[in-house]
Amino acid sequence: MKGHILNREMIDGACALFSLAKGAEYSCESDGTINEWHSADITQPTQAEIDAEVIRLQTEYDAQAYARNRKREYDQLNQFEMQFDDDRDGTTTWVDTINEIKGRHPK
Repeated sequence: MKGHILNREMIDGACALFSLAKGAEYSCESDGTINEWHSADITQPTQAEIDAEVIRLQTEYDAQAYARNRKREYDQLNQFEMQFDDDRDGTTTWVDTINEIKGRHPK
């Protein structure tokens, strides 16, 4: 489920709670405020832990912006055809295009 959490632009307390308390049963607000905790075998996170997890998850998400941007552009390419044509024609169109995309979205 980690991927699910990190597919959101804004990480909220509910995402952080989900990350911290895997397998727990609870009800909460979107900010992570816990209404009811039903998992006696799993320690309920404090609000400070939830807040810290929001920051950690948002930082992790933000750090991958370059990868999301690159993928969006890579997905528009017909890379196999570009590679085939480069091999056949002795060109470097595919490599040049990939390098341009990486240049626009550096790590």
